[in-house]
Amino acid sequence: MTKILVIGAGAIGSFYSAKLAQVGVEVTLWCRSDYDFVKKNGIKIESYEGNFQFNPHKILQNLDEINDEFDYILIATKALPTIDIPDLIKNILKPKTKIILIQNGIHIEKNIAENFPNNELISVIAFIGVSRKSAGIICHQEYGKLIIGTYGAKASESVHFLENLWKKSGIEVVVTDEILLERWKKLVWNGAFNPLSVVLGAKNTVEILNNDLALNLVKNVMNEICNLAKIDNCELPADVIEKNIVATQKMKPYKTSMLLDFEAGREMEIEAILGNAIKFAQSKSLSTPYLSTIYAIIANY
Repeated sequence: MTKILVIGAGAIGSFYSAKLAQVGVEVTLWCRSDYDFVKKNGIKIESYEGNFQFNPHKILQNLDEINDEFDYILIATKALPTIDIPDLIKNILKPKTKIILIQNGIHIEKNIAENFPNNELISVIAFIGVSRKSAGIICHQEYGKLIIGTYGAKASESVHFLENLWKKSGIEVVVTDEILLERWKKLVWNGAFNPLSVVLGAKNTVEILNNDLALNLVKNVMNEICNLAKIDNCELPADVIEKNIVATQKMKPYKTSMLLDFEAGREMEIEAILGNAIKFAQSKSLSTPYLSTIYAIIANY
């Protein structure tokens, strides 16, 4: 039986590990804030595709309690500078354990790869509308697609193994040999709508798109990101901006994850989504006036 430890029992970690549990994976869940409730009641997934119950094999409040060896460690925390992933997993990781990273942002794998060069690192991008409704209740509103690849290499056997597991559970999965390119492609949307939803005054996607000045700003930010991707040897499709705009116009009014974090008083993923892109630009002596201006504003929130 495949054994997996999930670090991060929020909406993303709970949903995708619940799907793995449905197809027989033994899931151990590290749960901090809702530990007592989840230990007693498990996790309810309220999904537009049908509600279901998730009862992990084990629920831990302290990682020091672990004495098992896992095939995979799935990291699904927010991508925040205050969460030291290498420090969290250094005493749990075994030579054959593979690391799965499901987080937002660009160049987020580097720190983990440098700390654990001998452990395979699988990078995963999630396209999903999912949120934590309350303790032990996850609300899945739409989508769920995953793009998955081996960091720094072609897709491995482990990537295809995970692909088959998630597909068996009903998740759409796309395997790629170019996970960095796919991360830049997602950043085109994330790098524009996430921070702008906050700095433009708590606006959802429809409110942003319906304002001509805001829409123009979105396009300028997206263009800067496309230029950075090209410098990072990731040439994005010529119509990527237009496709992102059209797809967002077809969506229901949507509050971005960064706006939800801002409204709840939680730390936002500013560095992973904006800061890393700007640092990369600086390393190449490139100017990013739109990204840098938005970063300067939101970093003081």
